[in-house]
Amino acid sequence: MPEITRMQVRAIFEAACTVAGRKGRVQPEVMIPLVAHVHEFRRQALLVREVAEQVFRERQITVPYLLGTMIELPRAALTADEIAREAQFFSFGTNDLTQTTWGLSRDDSGRFLPHYLEQGLIDDDPFQVLDLGGVGKLMAMAVKLGRETRQDLKLGICGEHGGEPNAVFFCEAQRMNYVSCSPFRVPIARLAAAQAALSERGTMMRTRGTL
Repeated sequence: MPEITRMQVRAIFEAACTVAGRKGRVQPEVMIPLVAHVHEFRRQALLVREVAEQVFRERQITVPYLLGTMIELPRAALTADEIAREAQFFSFGTNDLTQTTWGLSRDDSGRFLPHYLEQGLIDDDPFQVLDLGGVGKLMAMAVKLGRETRQDLKLGICGEHGGEPNAVFFCEAQRMNYVSCSPFRVPIARLAAAQAALSERGTMMRTRGTL
């Protein structure tokens, strides 16, 4: 439904132009969700650019912006090199990426995942602790493929996992730019990010000392 995209994008750029007109610094990042194929992204990106240019002409002002996508489907992760030719940033939507990788619904899994945990079939609830062996592999693959295509690709994680310490350490190891999470998880995420950065710095110093 392209009219929804046009409506939302117009609101974004009209607001951005208003801020810029007041001598404010602004750079909106427009993110296309649930992309499975680069053609989907390309079609939506065309709409975004058309509306942005319309607003810029109407307001007689231009603002810089980034256009990216949320990686939340396995196919998007597997074809990240193709998508990165069009997208300037990736945000890993780990809530849906976990659902689509495991083939589970967050709404229904609460009925049986506790039994899986009790019986030792899984170590952690994948909706609470990032599944590094499955979802994490897809993310690492997408990071590698995306950066091979676009070296300056901006990367981040969005979802409840963004406030989970193990996930934050994983994101640091992948050299991601940011994590996004629910407000109540922000303090945990900030602490974990600081610890991950210090740990990484300590590893680099030990490596240099060995060399």
